[in-house]
Amino acid sequence: MKIFKFGGASVKDAKAVKNVATILKRYPGESIVVVVSAMGKTTNALEQLTNAFFYSSENAETILEGIKKYHFDIIEQLFPDRSHSIYNDINNTFVELDWAIEDDPTHGYDHEYDQIVSIGEIISTKIVSAYLNEEGISNKWQDARDFIQTDNTYREGKVDWELTQQLADKHLLPALSKTKGAVVVTQGFIGGTSENFTTTLGREGSDYTAAIIAYTMNAESVTIWKDVPGVLNADPKWFEKTQKLEQISYQDAIELAYYGATVIHPKTIKPLQNKKIPLFVKSFVHPADAGTVINEGQSPLPIPCFIFKMNQVLISISPKDFSFIVEENFSDIFKLFADSHIKINMMQNSAISFSLCIDNDRYKLPELIKTLQNHYRVLYNEQLELITIRYYDQATIDRVTINKKILLEVKSRYTVQLVVQND
Repeated sequence: MKIFKFGGASVKDAKAVKNVATILKRYPGESIVVVVSAMGKTTNALEQLTNAFFYSSENAETILEGIKKYHFDIIEQLFPDRSHSIYNDINNTFVELDWAIEDDPTHGYDHEYDQIVSIGEIISTKIVSAYLNEEGISNKWQDARDFIQTDNTYREGKVDWELTQQLADKHLLPALSKTKGAVVVTQGFIGGTSENFTTTLGREGSDYTAAIIAYTMNAESVTIWKDVPGVLNADPKWFEKTQKLEQISYQDAIELAYYGATVIHPKTIKPLQNKKIPLFVKSFVHPADAGTVINEGQSPLPIPCFIFKMNQVLISISPKDFSFIVEENFSDIFKLFADSHIKINMMQNSAISFSLCIDNDRYKLPELIKTLQNHYRVLYNEQLELITIRYYDQATIDRVTINKKILLEVKSRYTVQLVVQND
């Protein structure tokens, strides 16, 4: 059994959905679980809808109409027959979204976020499943919330592994065991709670979904289909010349994902490593190419890897009386960040200050800084860039800091992180 994950770019329009069918036809007789993300930039649009609904920042109905039009344009190209059941099915799903934003919010932001944003995956998988059936690829549509169970940590659901295994054996395994070459289409990114609410697994969490399913089903492999030839040593958006990595160890993959490499979700590797399941990153444009394999190999990477995170904020925290930063301060500060659901990308402490780098969240950050200022002296800089280099040397540091001022630098044996601003 194989697990295939198709991200937003791989189902962004009708042509891309047709390409998914073409790729699956390369694997006749194989049992495959197809994990699908929301189409194109739908998650971003649904986040915008959530903000409009929760904060009344924009017209929610206008945003929703744009999301509907985008999906129905794709459906019309895939299913010219307007009597096809997919039209009614997707319309009913959007009715659920209409209801969700009809009244004022009744829960906290994170809860409302998950109920709204998760609809993107429900819609995309219904469209993909219906099209595969049209193309003769018989498949079963499966709701991931039926078997991926999490706690109530909305936007970062923590998986209940024991219950998820039991439910996967009950709901997923039978669908894959009935016939040779069975295909199941399900959603990435989402799970369910014991109260039947929807949770999400963290941004870009569809990779993690694929790993969870692979773990529970003892899969042969996981393949993430991307618009790049494999794992590159830098993002082509920021680097003109990149190199593909043929093989990466689980450890290096975890490190790269942790520091922000967007090719893999940070939680993806551990479930696969536990059962020694290889992960392939391959091109959906050139599916015959080898791509990159992530497995047990222990060799260090042959070239430096660069990770760039933009729109960063550097915060420096110190006691108001200029006393030492001690363990009690760290405990207090970390709790404030955890309660705010803000992740720390880099940190460094001195005798009287604690500096850290985070993503700039315009909704969460002002409240966090206000809370910190109740107890500490707080300074911060915005519009910064965080550069991480795995297997660095001085030449690589010099290469990425031309015309940039280094505000903070942290080095370990294999990794350097630099917070910089343009000179």
